[in-house]
Amino acid sequence: MSADTDRRWLTLALALIGAFMAGEVVVGIIARSLALLSDAAHMLTDAGAIVLALIAMRLAARAPKGGFTYGLKRAEILSAQANGLTMLLLAAWLGYEAVRRLIDPPPVAGQLVLITALVGVFVNIAAAWAMSRANRSSLNVEGAFQHVLNDLYAFVATAIAGVVMVTTGFARADGIATLVVVVLMVKAGLGLIRESGRIFLEAAPAGFDPAALGAEIVAMDEVVEVHDLHVWQITSGQPALSAHVLVVPGGDCHAVRGRIEELLRSRHHLTHSTLQVDHCAVGEPAGHCDDAHGLAYRAAAATPPGAASG
Repeated sequence: MSADTDRRWLTLALALIGAFMAGEVVVGIIARSLALLSDAAHMLTDAGAIVLALIAMRLAARAPKGGFTYGLKRAEILSAQANGLTMLLLAAWLGYEAVRRLIDPPPVAGQLVLITALVGVFVNIAAAWAMSRANRSSLNVEGAFQHVLNDLYAFVATAIAGVVMVTTGFARADGIATLVVVVLMVKAGLGLIRESGRIFLEAAPAGFDPAALGAEIVAMDEVVEVHDLHVWQITSGQPALSAHVLVVPGGDCHAVRGRIEELLRSRHHLTHSTLQVDHCAVGEPAGHCDDAHGLAYRAAAATPPGAASG
């Protein structure tokens, strides 16, 4: 799917959310409903998340130049992290207001809350459908999608609160619905911050085991040792690898590199790799690099995870 197609779907979702949000603010003030105002505030962050996603997509599409050798691909990860942070900050404020209303609930127009929430459910279903058509393997798009999906859950909770207030007059249902929204926002916000943080800290992609890969490489013919093995993500969906590989004296470095690249491509879907392949020093392969860091994997007796490198 092209970036232009992704932008069209995101723009459609933004138009739906923006139009409904303006009306919801007016109704929320008239109905004196914190649940509706919290939904509107959440929709504002939805709109902001989509705008950030659209801007980040344009920045990430720029060609590398100057000191930015990867271009601005991580602008998308900055956007995802900003989405997560705004969700947590908004959740903190809404949580405080919800508890305050549970203690001293003001009168709420339950019918207005119910009608608006039901309309909000349909609007968010349409927006979520539009965003699901975009490339959700991008953490940037996924972050904006999570905003909209959480808003959908929030409107369902608000609609239930509206039914309770209309049928029983229990005004505290408004605050309880808001707390449900808060829990969902915290869960989604922490998930976005955790995933974007992994990319910024250049951790291996989730579910990827560098130690198992190191052991796999040293099991290949002619390979004696692998060190300085690093696996990270340039941006979401773009993993990269670099490693220093030592082969037996007289071994074919070019053939070994080709076999490793084929292994990375076919079995691990790693197509961006930088491999330095050298002959090891006779009798002392670990002495090849004085400043090697990270784990070292050796063919004679594979170094277990946690062992120091040479």
